[in-house]
Amino acid sequence: MARRCAITGKGVLTGNNVSHANNKTRRRYLPNLQETSLLSDTLGMIRLRLTSNGIKTIEHNGGLDAYLLTTNDARLTIETRALKRRVLRAAARKQEKAAAAA
Repeated sequence: MARRCAITGKGVLTGNNVSHANNKTRRRYLPNLQETSLLSDTLGMIRLRLTSNGIKTIEHNGGLDAYLLTTNDARLTIETRALKRRVLRAAARKQEKAAAAA
């Protein structure tokens, strides 16, 4: 599993540790990934690896479903595009059942 946020796409960066003597050694800057369970209105609980910034973005937009439906596909990762398609299909099924029941 890659160290990459499913929402923001933030990943590992590289750089140098620089000592007082100006010696340089390579290092990695890791993103603040959290394994979180989010509640989707149509799909139920979904587990994703997100950065803290990604979690704040989802909450700011009113939840996972609202974020996915309002965000352009070009800004989403491949994983979240598939999740968006699942949400749209589930929402369409719910509307068909409601129309059939009425």
